[in-house]
Amino acid sequence: MIMDANCKPKADPAAAPTVAPPPPSIHVRALITWTAIFPLVSTGMLVLGPVMEAWHPVLRALLLTALVVPLAVYVVVPRLIAAYGALTGKAKVSRRSPSTPGSQSCS
Repeated sequence: MIMDANCKPKADPAAAPTVAPPPPSIHVRALITWTAIFPLVSTGMLVLGPVMEAWHPVLRALLLTALVVPLAVYVVVPRLIAAYGALTGKAKVSRRSPSTPGSQSCS
């Protein structure tokens, strides 16, 4: 970011405005979410089933969802959405702004 003499941000004429691509439709997001959840739940049931066999069904569901939901939300679904964007040719927008050489530091 370029700063003026008063340490206020100044528009960089060389920087092109970035436009975020539209998110996938709700139907695509539902399919992506199901694609993430189904294998995680199936694997969780196979792995944890013998350990939780004697447990009450509510406790089984509690443990399984406590593991599957964060894994799906923070790891699997974002990667699947990124893969969908790459397959459909939608550009990924960086959250970080590139540093401009020669920019001033205002402390």
